[in-house]
Amino acid sequence: MRVMRARNAGFCMGVALALHKLDEAVAAAPGRVATLGAIIHNPQVLAEYAAKGVRVLHSADEAEPDMTVVVRAHGIPRKDEARLSAIGAAVVDATCPRVKKAQISIAEATANGAELWLYGDAEHPEVRGLLSYASGPKRVFATGAEAARLRDALSPDGRAVLAAQTTQDRPMFDALRKDLVAAMDNRLIVLDTICDATRRRQQETLILADQVDALVVVGGRASGNTRRLADIAAGRGVPALLVETGDELEPAFFSSVSVVGLTAGASTPKSIIDAVEQRLLDF
Repeated sequence: MRVMRARNAGFCMGVALALHKLDEAVAAAPGRVATLGAIIHNPQVLAEYAAKGVRVLHSADEAEPDMTVVVRAHGIPRKDEARLSAIGAAVVDATCPRVKKAQISIAEATANGAELWLYGDAEHPEVRGLLSYASGPKRVFATGAEAARLRDALSPDGRAVLAAQTTQDRPMFDALRKDLVAAMDNRLIVLDTICDATRRRQQETLILADQVDALVVVGGRASGNTRRLADIAAGRGVPALLVETGDELEPAFFSSVSVVGLTAGASTPKSIIDAVEQRLLDF
């Protein structure tokens, strides 16, 4: 069986930068470092940092004055930023620069009270953070039907700002944007917030799916961008398997596969991708 590995698999710039900042914090204050939420969505990486004494806080209220708190790559809501400062914790902002740019863009575009329409997963931590930067009403939607309802509910003289979670599906967002712009014209401001790294991975997955008999996607199941890569392949009619490690691979799945594609989410370490590739080659 031949393995075709995507070039853009594994850590993106934002994840690498966040982990670098966490490493620096651990070196400077061993045993007194925590993250507010998971720094990234990869259980193996989180286990490594837990072994180094890094705590994961589930609320800003859990922070302590002499603690270093590293803000997760997905960013956090503004109220949590304020709470950490009020407690007196030393805050290290490891928000992905692309997410930070989206936060600032949303704040600027909604400063006049325009309604925010955010395409994304309402339960994702990045989305909760992005919503906190909107000055006016805010809505999260995930389908074209939901977007149409938002459009129809807007007052005739109302204005809206359209943005997306940075790891959302680009073609889907573009289709939604096209329909909304056609219906609303200058009453809609569109922000380009989907990350380039996400776009490259999605485009490469589309190309790869047309060249293989099956696709393996490596990454944490809680990672939205990882799940979307598997969804893209499945949408092309290619059997897609999402695994966190090579131990989850079963030879029977590949019994009729001649060429298998291999890609990974933006929070997946190279070492795990390498191990999965080697296991595939051993089948």
